[in-house]
Amino acid sequence: MLDKKVPDFSLPATGGASFNLADQAGKTVVLYFYPKDSTPGCTTQGQNFRDLHDQFAAANAVVLGISRDSLKSHENFKTKQGFPFELGSDADEAVCTQFGVMKQKMMYGKQCRGIERSTFVIDGKGVLRREWRGVKVPGHVQEVLDFIKTI
Repeated sequence: MLDKKVPDFSLPATGGASFNLADQAGKTVVLYFYPKDSTPGCTTQGQNFRDLHDQFAAANAVVLGISRDSLKSHENFKTKQGFPFELGSDADEAVCTQFGVMKQKMMYGKQCRGIERSTFVIDGKGVLRREWRGVKVPGHVQEVLDFIKTI
């Protein structure tokens, strides 16, 4: 998928709107997939994107967090954490499947299917420029920002 045009998709998102990839033409899009609202790693990751959001915006980048949680859960999470970006709800896993982020994982000693923490950068022409899979949160958001400044 790297260096290929990403097929358009649409997701219901916070703020009462849908997120359509095609609507972002001309902007760099950062999609970050995370397992669950209001869990420690996901909260820290979202806070890191929040804290660097002005720098992403200055680089003409749009950030969208995606998980399988409901819009209601997303709205609560976004409000509680003061996120200045939207969260997309992929309850039917269509976009998760498109990006191949659904994995068998171990949680509390049990096998379960869930989202592998992953980030994708799509350029202003809709081409996938970089992907990170199995993301470890510390330092990741800065790494994404540093990469965006190079495209």
